[in-house]
Amino acid sequence: MSLPATHREVRLAARPEGPLTTDHFAVVHAPLPAPGHGQVLVRNRLMSVTAAMRPLTSADPGALGLPQLRNRVGDVMRGPALGEVISAPPDTGLTPGALVRHHSGWREYAVLDPAEAPPIDPAALPDPAAYLSQGFTAWLGVVRGAGVRRGDTVFVTGAAGGVGTLAGQFARLHGAARVIGSTGSRAKADRLVEELGYDAVVIRGAGPVEEQLRAAAPDGIDVLFDTVGGEQLRAALALARRKARFAIVGALAAQLSDGALATTPISTLALIARGVTLRGISAYDHPDALPTYVREFGHALREGAITYPHTRLTGIAQAPRALVELLEGRHLGAVLVEL
Repeated sequence: MSLPATHREVRLAARPEGPLTTDHFAVVHAPLPAPGHGQVLVRNRLMSVTAAMRPLTSADPGALGLPQLRNRVGDVMRGPALGEVISAPPDTGLTPGALVRHHSGWREYAVLDPAEAPPIDPAALPDPAAYLSQGFTAWLGVVRGAGVRRGDTVFVTGAAGGVGTLAGQFARLHGAARVIGSTGSRAKADRLVEELGYDAVVIRGAGPVEEQLRAAAPDGIDVLFDTVGGEQLRAALALARRKARFAIVGALAAQLSDGALATTPISTLALIARGVTLRGISAYDHPDALPTYVREFGHALREGAITYPHTRLTGIAQAPRALVELLEGRHLGAVLVEL
């Protein structure tokens, strides 16, 4: 195979002071990376953007104590991607043409250690793009974080995002009797009800969240699946039934600003009095659950019990736009870029 001398990659050009725009990124031509001894060369085919990338553009690297926050001005952005193996040492078990999943998106070609590029099983999920969904986070929050069970009333914040669109569906699969979401517009609220099976939706900005949630769940909630924090977390606590379980999987209220470490004041007395379980959960801590999730997700997709809402943009030059539009709430579900 004839390879180009250069490829394109997206670099952080400046730290935002205010809303993120496409001007904070630069799409540049760079020499094609050359694999070293024992390394794999991959041609990226599909990448995803997520709201969790916003702090990577503004936080001081390592300020949050998270190893993935490594972007300095001039760095190539990073994110989940699917790529096609171009070359690999014979002892890796990887062959040219195999699809691998990794975290070196935002570039057309990537050099990886074999351990960083596990192959995907094309038969496990009906669409390889589903490997770039945030379904694992959604499944973990529902199954391990909150332990959703039959008859629960579940409140999913950020329900129109890549995580929330799947969390509500997983909650229903695991027996939830009523699923309530939150989002930022009436149009998205209508789609959540009509397309994704939500029973009711709280609309951010349409009035106090607690009042809207009380109207949607007059008897209270058993589970919070929280991707937002802030006012929505406080409202959920006000409506929590005894022994309610809260799974905290995201912090969009802070992530979409420069205050990535912003706090949410809540009543610890209410937690104690109602016996509420509050648990932060991250996919990084549960690699053992991945095979079970893939089996369940694949089966549900093939049976039509779950859909994977997503938008695709074409061309690596569209990656900055994809992230900006995601943060502005222009899309329902995940946002992917075909390279």
